[in-house]
Amino acid sequence: MKYFLITALLATILVAAESPQTPNTLTAREKKDGWKLLFDGKTTNGWRGAYKDKFPDKGWNVADGLLTIQKSDGSESQSFGDIVTNAEYRDFDLTFDFRLTEGANSGVKYFVAEQSPKPKGSAFGLEFQILDDDKHPDAKLGRDGNRTVGSLYDLIPASGKKANPIGDWNTGRVVSKGKHVEHWLNGKKVVDYERGSEKFRELVAMSKYKAPEYNANGRFGEAPEGHILLQDHGNQVSYRNIKIKSL
Repeated sequence: MKYFLITALLATILVAAESPQTPNTLTAREKKDGWKLLFDGKTTNGWRGAYKDKFPDKGWNVADGLLTIQKSDGSESQSFGDIVTNAEYRDFDLTFDFRLTEGANSGVKYFVAEQSPKPKGSAFGLEFQILDDDKHPDAKLGRDGNRTVGSLYDLIPASGKKANPIGDWNTGRVVSKGKHVEHWLNGKKVVDYERGSEKFRELVAMSKYKAPEYNANGRFGEAPEGHILLQDHGNQVSYRNIKIKSL
């Protein structure tokens, strides 16, 4: 009995050691497995404004371990601007927590390429939609719900998702390996597709991304690598626990 008690105690200690004590930290196992924080909870290190060489002077702030875009006028990437990682990524596993305010809209984009000339709105890239489905009008636009939270924006609707209430935290995940990509929401896979496949190109042809400006520098969504982007869409949304592992 004593042996089993000691073994159980050691197991408890090991589990505790593997669990982050605070948000924006990595466990020993995560470090060993190659995970890296994209947000340390204290600074904006590793990020800059899209199409800029420094972080925005206003609008985005770090406080209480959160990276938050402040509310403005609801416009896309006009008030304070999107932010992107300094680094670019090809094959990766990306996870992030997000918290919406009522009626809010944002997005996490990947394979983002800063193209010239600069587009009027957000930088081009594939988007994990961040949205209050009940209160934001974008949820009813697009096709078959492909602009709702967790969806591949304007292309593939999230299927079988369970989003937490507004004001609570949700966890998003994007896994990209070769041409295969998956979206996960709160531990459940809600989207999967093959970039550059015939089916993918058919979906692009039925979306807003069929417009020439999205394809002037190569087919939309098929860049070999790109930045991770957090979107300013004029509403307050907070992020934390943003981390990535190269695959």
